[in-house]
Amino acid sequence: MLNIIWVLLLAVGIVYAALHGNMAALTGAAFDAASAAVVIVIEICGIVCLWMGLLKVAEASGLVKKMAKLISPLVSRIFPDVPKDHPAFFAMIMNIAANMLGLGNAATPFGLKAMEHLQELNPDKDRATPAMITFLAINTAGITLLPTLVISLRAAAGSMAPGNIILATIIASSIGTVCVLLLDWLCRRRDQRRRQRR
Repeated sequence: MLNIIWVLLLAVGIVYAALHGNMAALTGAAFDAASAAVVIVIEICGIVCLWMGLLKVAEASGLVKKMAKLISPLVSRIFPDVPKDHPAFFAMIMNIAANMLGLGNAATPFGLKAMEHLQELNPDKDRATPAMITFLAINTAGITLLPTLVISLRAAAGSMAPGNIILATIIASSIGTVCVLLLDWLCRRRDQRRRQRR
């Protein structure tokens, strides 16, 4: 579907430029954007490699596991349906901890494993469990302590202080996570009331 939308946008732009005699401007803009994209990618590549290397060291040193132990009690309250000794619980904790440290590449495999293990606990394989929904919501709006990609983009764009985004990111992602958890709790309560009425 997204591919169709992109093709339609391009087609509309080309037709509009052709009808208004702006094909030369369109061609020039396309080449300028393509060369600018290459420059930005090369600039960001080095910065992202540096951050990912540092974060990989943090992962290898056990910092991610220590953070996982720290958030374990909170995660067990958010997911009371998931047994603490189940592999799903460990995978969820590792995913959340990796996301908090900006380790998106390390978090993704843990997130996929967590969903696989949560599906094993699911009695109705055709519907998502409340734990699966909550986990997905937390992944979408999860707290980020170190936004490495945003810092890299800001540095590549010439920002004098690319790290100034850290505090704002922590505040915004914390508010987002609290709102998501509150909305999830309200939806669960509403669902429980509907079931009780039946």
